[in-house]
Amino acid sequence: MSGIQSHLELDVYNIAFESAMRIFELSKQFPKEEAFSLTDQIRRSSRSVCANIAEGWRKRRYEAAFVSRLNDAEAEAAETQTWLNFASACGYLPEDIKLELWQNNDHVIGKLVNMIYKPKPWILTKREVDI
Repeated sequence: MSGIQSHLELDVYNIAFESAMRIFELSKQFPKEEAFSLTDQIRRSSRSVCANIAEGWRKRRYEAAFVSRLNDAEAEAAETQTWLNFASACGYLPEDIKLELWQNNDHVIGKLVNMIYKPKPWILTKREVDI
């Protein structure tokens, strides 16, 4: 963890945030009839990855709560991958862009899984909380 003070400093958060912003920009080109379905869903799930990481970071006093939020973030990243598949299959995203965004989310999932299986370095100790 070495001196990380905020979720904004986490690589996993920043990769997820950049991916969500890219999805937002690309989804502006989706057809209007997708506004309340695919566009909304892919934006929500990609943003939710970041939100769950942030929430988990603030719950580091409690290992189970921290891990639970990271599990939620992992699930949202996988959901985003599903929406990317739909966007590509519908012809809204070129395959190469879908693949790039898919891989970004896969990278996020990998980092989250590592944090989930090894949460101890991220958990606040009683001493850190009392400071």
